[in-house]
Order: sequence, then C-alpha cells, then structure tokens
Amino acid sequence: MNFGSNIGIDLGTASVLVYVKGKGITLQEPAVVAIDKNTNNVLAVGEEARRMLGRTPGNIVAIRPLKDGVISNYQVTERMLKYFINKTAGRRLIFKPKIIVCVPSGVTEVEKRAVIDATNEAGARSTY
Repeated sequence: MNFGSNIGIDLGTASVLVYVKGKGITLQEPAVVAIDKNTNNVLAVGEEARRMLGRTPGNIVAIRPLKDGVISNYQVTERMLKYFINKTAGRRLIFKPKIIVCVPSGVTEVEKRAVIDATNEAGARSTY
C-alpha cells in the first residue's frame, strides 16, 4: 500500500522524467499523447504513443501537449500527467501523492498556475 508517496516530475517539451523519493528516476518517456480524433479518446501515452507516430490511420493523431516548457494543450497535458502518476504510484491510490513539478524559470504566473491545476486534476494531493 502506498501512503502518499512524494513524486517529482520534470515536464519537458520532448520528454517527461518522474522521480520517486527513495527510488530515484523511475520513468523517462516522450511527452507525446496519441488521440483518436473521432472520439477524443487517449489511445497511448509516452513511448507507446511515440511508436505510433506515422504508423496509424488518419483518425489517430500524436500530440505534444507542451511547447517551450509550458502547456499548449491543457486537457491533453492533464491526461498525460494522470497516466504518468498512475503508472508511477499505482491506479488504486488510497493516499494521493505530493508532487513537485519542474517548470522553466521564465514562465508566467498564469503558466505556472496551469501546471499546478493540471497536476492536481490528474491526481496529486498537492502540487508545488
């Protein structure tokens, strides 16, 4: 059982790194999400979504939800974060994790708030 782990997430434009206290870096995957344009369903995230690039029907698109270190697509970023949090901490969390998210130093307060909100919506107990 996981009693509220502490997680660090480096949200990069190209890749996402996840650090878990006591375990080190547990995840490093591309910041890519594959979505079905017809249903808006997420089909794959990270490495699996990257492998789908150029090999899928026209109704499936790969989206990079971050641009220059900031959120360019809020909903897709939230879904991507949810996937990485669940993959790291487990889907059946009794206690949600505390999460620290790295953002570029030049981001605005609004951009910083968007990252915090997306992380909280994705399943964090608190985000810093």
